[in-house]
Amino acid sequence: MKVYQTNEIKNIALLGSAGSGKTTLAESMLFESGVIKRRGTIEAKNTVSDYFPVEQEYGYSVFSTVFNVEWNNKKLNIIDCPGSDDFVGGAITALNVTDQALILINGQYGPEVGTQNIFRYTDKLKKPVIFAVNQLDRDNCDFDVIMTQMKDIYGPKCVPVQYPISTGAGFNAVIDLLLMKKYSWKPEGGAPIIEDIPAEEMDKAQEMHAALVEAAAENDEALMEKFFMDESLTEDEMREGIRKGLITRSIFPVFCVCGGRSMGVRRLMEFLGNVVPFVSDMPKIANSRGEEITPAVDGPTSLFFFKTGVEPHIGEVSYFKVMSGCVKPGDDLTNIDRGSKERMATLYVCAGANRQPVDQLNAGDIGCTVKLKDVKTGNTLNGKDCDNRFDFITYPNSKYSRAVKAVNESETEKMMSALTKMRQEDPTWVVEQSKELKQIIVHGQGEFHLRTLKWRMENNEKIQIEYAEPKIPYRETITKAARADYRHKKQSGGAGQFGEVHLIVEPYTEGMPDPVVYKFGGQEYRMNIKGKQEIDLEWGGKLVFINSVVGGAIDARFMPAILKGVQERMEQGPLTGSYARDVRVIVYDGKMHPVDSNELSFMLAARNAFSAAFRDAGPKILEPIYDLEVLVPADYMGDVMSDLQGRRALIMGMDSEAGYQKLSAKIPLKELASYSIALSSLTGGRASFTTKFSSYELVPTDIQNQLIKDHEAEAKEED
Repeated sequence: MKVYQTNEIKNIALLGSAGSGKTTLAESMLFESGVIKRRGTIEAKNTVSDYFPVEQEYGYSVFSTVFNVEWNNKKLNIIDCPGSDDFVGGAITALNVTDQALILINGQYGPEVGTQNIFRYTDKLKKPVIFAVNQLDRDNCDFDVIMTQMKDIYGPKCVPVQYPISTGAGFNAVIDLLLMKKYSWKPEGGAPIIEDIPAEEMDKAQEMHAALVEAAAENDEALMEKFFMDESLTEDEMREGIRKGLITRSIFPVFCVCGGRSMGVRRLMEFLGNVVPFVSDMPKIANSRGEEITPAVDGPTSLFFFKTGVEPHIGEVSYFKVMSGCVKPGDDLTNIDRGSKERMATLYVCAGANRQPVDQLNAGDIGCTVKLKDVKTGNTLNGKDCDNRFDFITYPNSKYSRAVKAVNESETEKMMSALTKMRQEDPTWVVEQSKELKQIIVHGQGEFHLRTLKWRMENNEKIQIEYAEPKIPYRETITKAARADYRHKKQSGGAGQFGEVHLIVEPYTEGMPDPVVYKFGGQEYRMNIKGKQEIDLEWGGKLVFINSVVGGAIDARFMPAILKGVQERMEQGPLTGSYARDVRVIVYDGKMHPVDSNELSFMLAARNAFSAAFRDAGPKILEPIYDLEVLVPADYMGDVMSDLQGRRALIMGMDSEAGYQKLSAKIPLKELASYSIALSSLTGGRASFTTKFSSYELVPTDIQNQLIKDHEAEAKEED
């Protein structure tokens, strides 16, 4: 393959909802460009994109697939992304390393909630968008209805470049409004027959052509002036206007394709090659210091590794984008993230599992390599005198979590190693070893996401695992002040143990005044503060520890031990063993023994005194509350709201967004455990949601009583 310059390279993300036909369209693009000699099918499990066993098992794309085609002396790097919302990580990664989104619309259903989610990401990242309506040969496809829906959702920026003469089983022709020609295909698709527009379509074509000309002219003052004077533009002028409009997201061109029959694919690729912006046309990406990096071949070499694949007999395949400079086989580079040296032994461009060696890749290009020693997804490799680091990809919060363990406990370490390796392939799989919950928890984007992980673990790694609902990280706190004392005394020959601690606990709130006087049981306790420590707890909230001991009742050298005893008890709250938070502890009295007192004695006395006082201080359990946002078709709104109310959710508001209803709520984490399954079942998979931690709030009394009862029963079992 020839070496392409930055101004000859175009990077495109192929996106769409599950079932929109991306894998099939990718196959047709590869076939039309001559990369493959025969088109594969999902049913035959021989497509370029879905080549991993788990993808062939489920018939779904799980990983993004990088491929390239050469078209009209241009290089198109295309990343075919999974459509399921569970595998959104691949789409987000692709959008960040490409310059153009090609979004497929399912001709049977029109814009779906998955399409809307993807479009949101393109908006956030300011990426140009081209829409292609696919599967126009399906009986229930209505292009005019789809265009109405798209304009309702995405606005008047959606402008058809083509429209089909008819849809359904008889689909075989479109009117191209840019070239003002009729394109038709034989049943096998492929090369089009190009003819003049039939008389019966001319009025409609001219009206839609005028709308396209005006949309193109709006993106350039000179073109707009010419349009006002002549009421027309040449083909080249229209292409230039559309290109400028793409860059500024002022126009979203709409194409017609039938990927399964290779109709319209060649014309779409012509447009991608002729009109889509080059890498050099797009805004520059900034490094982690905020410095914009110019994708220039004569700049310092800098590679960003955005994807890792693990393939049988090969191992890790590392995919990268050349952010600056150029790279050649044999180049020695430095991993800025890990401090290690790497030699780029061989460089490849790829089409799925097929790789072709290349002599050089220039700024803006995408390639891959194998057998690197110490490169992980998200790392940056630099040449001499370059210290760029890139960290511009942000993934969404997890939506579905499960505790995981190996069926055979002896394989736990092997399981953890496999999980770490899998996270390199999909960063939206998050693995957490929770000290608090005493569980290994896997977080993902949905039930199917985690089911895929389990399939791979059991079929590829040969490790049997099982899932369980994760425990909830409750918190314990208090609602009033209480006092307690405890004497630890032990005599067993030789040196004994003695320590007595008197303390007061009360709820802590930010900015509260220092304590002066307390009354318990008719007795007054005056405080004389000798020392104060504010400790930010790693699990949230604070512990404020005050030394108010007078008269030398407890030596100052024992205070750290008392504090340690309190902290240890806060790590295992007295009610359920959950972390305690937002407590002020005042140690005001105690006793020592000149021989038998030591740190251990005071630590144990403090633990028990704190526990007793905590139980008398109106203890309450707090549960994590999350902000929930659901995007749902209006038809399902009632069912979704009813379900949420049954999950103790507090509805915060409702709004309309691009043809869908957006519902905002606050919901306990406990109730989110299987929400992704329930929502999919309620809406036929047509809704989506996002979550974000909000706060800790009191649990209802009945739930608190049940949690305490369950904890006591669990403690008895362990005894």
